[in-house]
Amino acid sequence: QVQLVESGGGLVQAGGSLKLSCAASGSIFSINTMGWYRQAPGKQRELVAGITSGGTINYADSVKGRFTISRNSAWNNWNKVYLQMNSLKPEDTAVYYCNAEGIGPTIWGQGTQVTVSS
Repeated sequence: QVQLVESGGGLVQAGGSLKLSCAASGSIFSINTMGWYRQAPGKQRELVAGITSGGTINYADSVKGRFTISRNSAWNNWNKVYLQMNSLKPEDTAVYYCNAEGIGPTIWGQGTQVTVSS
């Protein structure tokens, strides 16, 4: 089983930056895709960014050019995934979740709150 723990959320003014971290433990070898999702009040959870074992990265259109997903090492030796968020906007306010997909069931972290004030 895989466990995910997010950190790095907080309150920031519009235009500011935050870096989220997702620490993975357990059967990391079973993961082939890691992602960051977010859910704002009254809205559905949406994909923000994802990275595959092969290094393919994708972003939601709303964050392209502002957010960057990365990991701390090559796929066979990683245990953290990051989301660098720059030029934050009030509409980026949400609970951000780390996600892992692979051989087993999809795993979610507990979420970390990001609040961007105008």
